[in-house]
Amino acid sequence: MNVEDVMTSREDVVTVEIPGTRDDVLDYLQTRTFSSVPAVKYTDDGEVFRGIVSRSSLIKRPDEDQLALLAEDVPATTADTSLADIADLMVSEGERRIPVLSGERLEGIVTVTDVVRAIAHGELDGEVTVGSVADEEVNCVYSGTPLPVAERELAFAQVPYAVVLGDDCEMAGMLTEVDIIDVARVVEGEEDTGESIANQDDDWAWEGIKAVGNRYMPTRNVEIPNGPVEAFMTADVVSVSAQRPVTEAAQLMIEHDIEQLPLVGGGRLTGIVQDMDLLEASRAFTPTARRARPSRTTSKPPGATGS
Repeated sequence: MNVEDVMTSREDVVTVEIPGTRDDVLDYLQTRTFSSVPAVKYTDDGEVFRGIVSRSSLIKRPDEDQLALLAEDVPATTADTSLADIADLMVSEGERRIPVLSGERLEGIVTVTDVVRAIAHGELDGEVTVGSVADEEVNCVYSGTPLPVAERELAFAQVPYAVVLGDDCEMAGMLTEVDIIDVARVVEGEEDTGESIANQDDDWAWEGIKAVGNRYMPTRNVEIPNGPVEAFMTADVVSVSAQRPVTEAAQLMIEHDIEQLPLVGGGRLTGIVQDMDLLEASRAFTPTARRARPSRTTSKPPGATGS
């Protein structure tokens, strides 16, 4: 099975056009819950692929408005690449969406979900269990934590989720990057560089900041509601047992449109399996010798502007 068998073809790929602004991308990410959107530019020679704008880049770089500077270089592939090789590429590069190119032209997009869907359909040789690819270290957050603090916790942990624990330390829900970006917005304002400081006794203040003057400067910030995590989390959590086959976990992810599943055994949280973890089972896609991994392709033409 190759990339062309599972990818979304160009006519069905949602893209944003350079020049453009972050608001063009934010609208797609909030209304369609995408993790990223390809950016293209139209030239005299036709459409040229210029990179990927992700939801994480919008949160990390609130002061940048231009898509040309938000679009990131990513590895690319071709339609005839094997599915096993593209799964390897996603895992090694940490990329969820790989552009499928013909020269500089975008032919389509292959995503983690496309590979997970193939796993769900049984494109595996043998039975691989969820526990063999899952992680025992689980990122957690308290249900009463303010959402902006929880967003920073996800960023520092470098994971797109947190299992939410209640007052009894039991699993109460799941918080993801999708939940956060869904309620985030970019706001304009001013910052008092001298007197606008955190008080040492304020709840959830990281630290006090020494006043250095009374000047104001214009700012652009990602505004995230200050309510508790429990107000934004998904309370109805879908879970799986470590002994279940990977195909079952893939089916649950596709059915519920989610990217991770807590592992529960004996009524206890024992681990987490993310959709990228399922790609570790990709060695079973081909029972014969593996084809060579595709070489990394520059996703922007020489001279293109990008981060």
